[in-house]
Amino acid sequence: MEIQLSDHFTYKKLIKFVLPSIVMMIFTSIYGVVDGLFVSNFAGKTAFAAINLIMPILMGLSALGFMIGTGGSAIVATTLGEGKKEKANEYFSMLVYVTIIGGIAVSLLGMILIRPIAVMLGAAGELLSDCVLYGRITFISFPAFMLQNVFQSFFVAAQKPKLGLKVIIVAGVTNMVLDYLFVGCLGFGIAGAAVATVCGEFIGGLFPIFYFARKNSSLLKLGRPSFDSRILLKTCSNGASEFMTNLSSSVVNSLYNLQLMKVAGENGVAAYGSIMYANFIFIAIFIGYSIGSAPIVSYHYGAGNHSELKNMFKKSLRLIGIWGIGLFVFSQVITTPLAKLFVGYDAELFEMTRHGFRIYFISFLINGFNIYGSAFFTALNNGMISAAISFLRTLLFQMAAVLILPVFFGVNGIWSAVTVAELCTLFMTAAFFIRQRKKYHYM
Repeated sequence: MEIQLSDHFTYKKLIKFVLPSIVMMIFTSIYGVVDGLFVSNFAGKTAFAAINLIMPILMGLSALGFMIGTGGSAIVATTLGEGKKEKANEYFSMLVYVTIIGGIAVSLLGMILIRPIAVMLGAAGELLSDCVLYGRITFISFPAFMLQNVFQSFFVAAQKPKLGLKVIIVAGVTNMVLDYLFVGCLGFGIAGAAVATVCGEFIGGLFPIFYFARKNSSLLKLGRPSFDSRILLKTCSNGASEFMTNLSSSVVNSLYNLQLMKVAGENGVAAYGSIMYANFIFIAIFIGYSIGSAPIVSYHYGAGNHSELKNMFKKSLRLIGIWGIGLFVFSQVITTPLAKLFVGYDAELFEMTRHGFRIYFISFLINGFNIYGSAFFTALNNGMISAAISFLRTLLFQMAAVLILPVFFGVNGIWSAVTVAELCTLFMTAAFFIRQRKKYHYM
C-alpha cells in the first residue's frame, strides 16, 4: 500500500517516503560530479578548471526550475489538501508549460552570452575555449534540465516519489555510461562530457512529460492549463528561497573562484571544484529530505492538521541533527581517498584539496538545519521568511566571510567561510522558528 500525504508519519514511514527524493537529489548531483571526475582524470586540470568556472553559472540559472518546482508544488499540494483536485491539475499544467518556455529563452541567451561571462570570470586562452565549448553544448538541454528540477518536486506532490527516483537513476546512469564512453574510451575530452550531460538531462526532463500527459495513477495529470498570473506570481514568491539559494550559490561560487585565483591560482580553482562536487552529493541528503517532506507539510497545513505539523517538525529536526553528525564523521574519514579520486595525479593539488575538504566539511554539522528551515517555510507558503533564510545563508553571510576571512587566514579563510556563514544563519533560522510557532502551530 502506497504512503499517502494524509497519513500519520512515524520515523520509519517518513524515511521511506523521503528516501526516493534523497536518492533522486544524489543522482542529480552525480551529473556534474561524474563530468568532473572524467574530465579531471582524462582531460587534465585546465579542462577541469573550465567546468568549475562555468558550473556556477549553469546552477544559478537552473534556480528558475527549483523555484517553480518547490514554490508550485507547495501550492498544488495545499490545493489538493483543500480537496480541489481539478484546480490543482490546472495549476500544475500551467507551471510545466511556463517552465518549457522559460527554459528555451534562457538556453538561447546562455549560448550567446557564455563567452563574455567566461572572460569576466577570468578565463583566457585554452581555459576560455574550454569554458565556451562546455557551456554552449550543455545549454542545448537546459529546458530539459529545468523540467527535471521542476518534476523532482511534483513527483512527490503526486505521491509518486519512487517513479521520480527511477527516472533520475536512468538519467544518471546514462550520463555516467556516456561519460565513460566519450571521455574515458574515445578521448572526446570536455566536449564528450558535455554531450553525456545533455543526453542524461533530456531523459530526466522529457520522460515525466510523457507520463503526466497520459492517463496515470498519480494525483496529477498534465492537460489544458488555466493561466492564472496570481498563482504564477505566488509560485515565484513562494519558491523565491530556492531561487535565491541557487542564484546566490552561483554568485558566491564565482566569488570563491575569483578569490582563489588571486590566492592560489588555477590549482585553487581546481581544488574548490573538487570540494564543490563532493559537497553537492553530501548536502543532497538534506535537500532531498526537504523536497520529499515539503508536500507533507503543505498538505497538512492546507488541511489544518496542527498535530501532524508538530509531528513532522519535531521528527525532521531530530533526523537532520543525526544525519549532520554522521555526515561530518564520514566526510572526515574519507578525505584522503576522495581527494585522490579527483586530483590524485598532481601531488600539490592533492594536498591542497585534502586540506580544503577537512575544513569545508565542518559545515555539515550545521547546514542541514538551515536548508530544512528554508524549505519548511516554503511548504507553509511563507516565501518571505524562506527567502530571507536563503539570502542570509547563501549570499550575505557567505560573501562577507569569503571576502574578509582570507585577509587574515589566507586560503584557510576561504575554506572556512561556509561554516562561519552557516553558523550565523543558524541563529536567524532558530529565531524565525520561535517567532512563527504560534502562527503555524508546529511547536
